[in-house]
Amino acid sequence: MEEYFRNNCSATFWIVYVALLGCIYFCDKKYNMLRDISSFYPKPYSFSRVQLAWWTAIVLAAFISTSLAQRHIITLLESTLYLLGMSGATTAAAKVVDAADIRNPAIQRNQDSKSENFILDILSDENGISIHRFQTVVFNLVFSVWFIKYVISIHSIPDISDRNLILLGLSSATYIGLKATENSVNTQPQVNEVIQDEAKGDASTPKG
Repeated sequence: MEEYFRNNCSATFWIVYVALLGCIYFCDKKYNMLRDISSFYPKPYSFSRVQLAWWTAIVLAAFISTSLAQRHIITLLESTLYLLGMSGATTAAAKVVDAADIRNPAIQRNQDSKSENFILDILSDENGISIHRFQTVVFNLVFSVWFIKYVISIHSIPDISDRNLILLGLSSATYIGLKATENSVNTQPQVNEVIQDEAKGDASTPKG
């Protein structure tokens, strides 16, 4: 069995990858690991958490399969570490934005709603499917397909160029920057207060 895994990097990758996706699915169903903060159920999916889980599963499956194929524990390249760090930083920054929105009573959070479905959840803001989320999802999807194809073909983890890392970084930065403005300020309470103040003023004004 050990010799089989060593000589079949592609099969090893897919076995490990599917097993990891199964673990992620189980943790999400039981503990809402990939879900946004919401008072409704089912909670909507969080793009940043999905992105982190996606790349973690890919890199870990690649690490295990290539280590078995090369018969030694490989050393991860700097570009791979940057890739994982970028996904982690995106998740951390998104959580900071969410925490700030939750603490602000004037913010009406789009994420405080039920899940529509996986695709719509990760692509949508308060106005529906957004171009910046779509761009980030497409870039990550394209690079992950290339990454997987390289691993199962060359039996090695690819070295991602600096420009490609910058492209992914800019895409994630755009997502975080616009996420901070996705949730609208709920001005209805202020409007109601103004109306009530005007009504009080009219009532206190003597009629002559």
